[in-house]
Amino acid sequence: MTPLKNKLIAEMFGTFWLVFGGCGSAVLAAMFLTPGNAPVQLGIGFVGVSLAFGLAVLTMAYAIGHISGCHLNPAVTVGLVVAGRHPKSEMVPYILAQVAGGVAGAGVLYLIASGKAGFSTAGGFASNGFGDHSPGGYSMVAALVAEIVLTFFFLMIILGATDKRAPQGFAPLAIGLGLTLIHLIGIPVTNLSVNPARSTGPALFVGGWAIQQLWLFWVAPIVGAALAGIVYPVMSGEKKK
Repeated sequence: MTPLKNKLIAEMFGTFWLVFGGCGSAVLAAMFLTPGNAPVQLGIGFVGVSLAFGLAVLTMAYAIGHISGCHLNPAVTVGLVVAGRHPKSEMVPYILAQVAGGVAGAGVLYLIASGKAGFSTAGGFASNGFGDHSPGGYSMVAALVAEIVLTFFFLMIILGATDKRAPQGFAPLAIGLGLTLIHLIGIPVTNLSVNPARSTGPALFVGGWAIQQLWLFWVAPIVGAALAGIVYPVMSGEKKK
């Protein structure tokens, strides 16, 4: 059995990679114009950012899944606890490690991004938001519903892909592609969170509105994940431990 200390270190580094890779793609590469009189847009856009988040989870699932389960997300941990897949005693330590990793990832990203002249967090720094701070101008209610529904289905994918009856060895692919899909849906609405640790890191560097709206990106993902933790065992006939 892997010691809790090792699991927490894995969760911290894994969440660092998720935030640094996913948010880094949004901050550094989503919009990239070549210099000159006729600039060309070489940025990766919404599709690229969606893939970056999915690839970050996929790669870490193979790298640390056998150590900690590769949650990288307080909502995932809560959902797995509710479903009886993870010990309750490890929930809070996992969440603290994930938040620490998310903040560290955002911190390193800030150091890199601020090395360019004219950089400012006023552009959002990949923070999640609603209303005036939603990429598409979506309301708080729309953001709340989107985050609950998308987190619910993300957890359903995780619970199904890691079910002992599912094909073995493919769970990271399903989970990574699932995260990519929900980003394709949700980025225009909230910049997509479904992960309180991912939301907390950038918000601490933006401050102001990002901190004020952060509550939604804790409440909604945890509600969606907990609902999936209730629904999946009932739907699948899985007996909770």
